[in-house]
Amino acid sequence: MSSTYGESLKLSIFGQSHGPAIGMTLDGIPAGLPVDFDKLQQFLNRRAPGQNDWSTPRKEEDRPEFLAGILDGFTCGAPIAAVIHNNNTRSGDYDNLKDCPRPGHADYTAQVKYGGFQDAAGGGHFSGRLTAPLCIAGSLCKQWLEEMGIHIGAHILSIGNDTFDRNFNQVSPEIDRIEINFPVLDPDCGEKMRERIASTKEQGDSVGGKIECAITGLPVGIGEPMFGGVESRIAQIIYGIPAVKGLSFGEILPTGSENNDAFLMESGKIQTETNHCGGILGGITNGMPVIFQVAMKPTPSIPKPQQSFSLRKGVNQELVVKGRHDPCIVPRAVPVVEAAAAIAIYDMILGNTQTSRRKSHGIE
Repeated sequence: MSSTYGESLKLSIFGQSHGPAIGMTLDGIPAGLPVDFDKLQQFLNRRAPGQNDWSTPRKEEDRPEFLAGILDGFTCGAPIAAVIHNNNTRSGDYDNLKDCPRPGHADYTAQVKYGGFQDAAGGGHFSGRLTAPLCIAGSLCKQWLEEMGIHIGAHILSIGNDTFDRNFNQVSPEIDRIEINFPVLDPDCGEKMRERIASTKEQGDSVGGKIECAITGLPVGIGEPMFGGVESRIAQIIYGIPAVKGLSFGEILPTGSENNDAFLMESGKIQTETNHCGGILGGITNGMPVIFQVAMKPTPSIPKPQQSFSLRKGVNQELVVKGRHDPCIVPRAVPVVEAAAAIAIYDMILGNTQTSRRKSHGIE
């Protein structure tokens, strides 16, 4: 099913942008894992709308209500279920989109696929609103990974084609130095990015950008060759984030002598001198940080008049989009990328653990 992810864990996301609630279920999680609700809320606040000038003015508290799976601050072994209630909706702003689809949005493809029965309000289940329950699951997985010494951090690498933050140190990424309020490594670059977003918003337009994510503390041996590689497993969930159009791991240099990461023995530990491979060889982690970049397109819903067509009349028609939308989705997508990475990595670690247990019992 398209709204379900995972092999050892099973994440399902449900709801529509303007429905009564959105939510998630997370199955396959061991019992006895601690849950820090304050840390969870802080993580959700990073993604929540209506908090600053570069996000949609729609205000939602995004406070999750847990229905099952957590008891007295610990997982109890049952599937975890949580909902977030939608409180600030204006569905009337979207009445015209079933007849006149937005350029760059899923309105037209959804109309054809679902025959007009889809929920168009706020984008329905194609909306970025559905990344909120993804962040519930991701924050939980991120907490449990941190208990293992595995840490995930992401920052805005670029806004548009003219404002850039510096890259992570590929061998030792500085995830503890990411700015809190606007996630960049260089505050001066962050100020230029905010100015870029503001000027684009004033023009009635939107702008995209790139996010760089790093995962540290991973052991050697996570992942499988061919279709079970770390890149493939991360890619599947990253591409479930609306507006993602590109994903790359590490970097590629022109020649083999430049691109190959030389091995070193340091204090009895094997590592590489560089990390052009992004911490993955043959789909399997090599013990170095896993680093990848995500490219996100500009928000398709913009105030500028755009050329579209009327499905009912069968003629060309100008469209003026109503509603409340982000002039740039990239800043709010940073925790979403972290959440997606955490879910993918925790799923793979669960799979490794279960395989090891089966082997120790002579099952394999």
